[in-house]
Amino acid sequence: MNTLTKRTISGTLFIIIMITCLLASKWSFAALMVFIMSTMIFEFCRITIGKSHPLSQIMTILSGVVFFLLIFFHAGWGLHVKYVALAIIPVFILMIHSLYVKDKSDYHTYASMYTALLYIAVPISLSNLIIFTHHEYNGALILAFYIIVWSTDVGGYIFGCSFGKNGKKLFPSISPKKSWAGFWGGMFMAVVCAIILTQVGLLLAPDMVTGVPSRKLPIIHCIGLAIVMDVAGVYGDLFESQWKRHYDVKDSGNIIPGHGGLLDRFDSSIFALPAGALYLSLFDLL
Repeated sequence: MNTLTKRTISGTLFIIIMITCLLASKWSFAALMVFIMSTMIFEFCRITIGKSHPLSQIMTILSGVVFFLLIFFHAGWGLHVKYVALAIIPVFILMIHSLYVKDKSDYHTYASMYTALLYIAVPISLSNLIIFTHHEYNGALILAFYIIVWSTDVGGYIFGCSFGKNGKKLFPSISPKKSWAGFWGGMFMAVVCAIILTQVGLLLAPDMVTGVPSRKLPIIHCIGLAIVMDVAGVYGDLFESQWKRHYDVKDSGNIIPGHGGLLDRFDSSIFALPAGALYLSLFDLL
């Protein structure tokens, strides 16, 4: 099987799984996000510290899962916000465990685990606040966010390959292949995608009285949302690329044949989704 065929098949299956889990129910959403988050934390730890401190890596993943589930039950069932503080317990355990490391020269590896929690677990967990409105699940909104991110990637790839090969590079010291042509192409595709999504009813703002998502976003806010998410997504991509370049790693993993790891696929989303949610919140559209 050639590389293009492998990428096409695995990419299609990946999108089908994402769409199905996000739209099916809050439980499939939670299962999907816990799997994605756990895998990304695992991949990040393998990039930065390899196979060392396996127990601490497990506790790092556990800390992220606990935080996600507490936010999930808070947003979906009204679990009192004070209980979210319980998420700090596994983090404290991880910190205390680091005191018993025999090789103190290796102590800096724990900084990578704390970074994984802040970089991956926190934004993924806070996505619960996007998809619940008055404890009612709305998977369509977060799916729309992901589609905007995917359209940015597609537009960046098409325009970058077509016009950016010999053009000025966006950030050559970190990602030599990214061009300004790809950047503007990705933004154009994101804007078009956001407008289409709101017109077909997938990207809607909540009603001012009932809170039910039913209002189409004004065109100006479709454009604003797309620009904010595009810029944030590019920085998310570059941030992960910087880590991989520092540790001389090509892909974060190989869980998706032909595409690499989940961190490679969700690096843009980690920055873009919170940025999009913040934009909509500032204008009372979330």
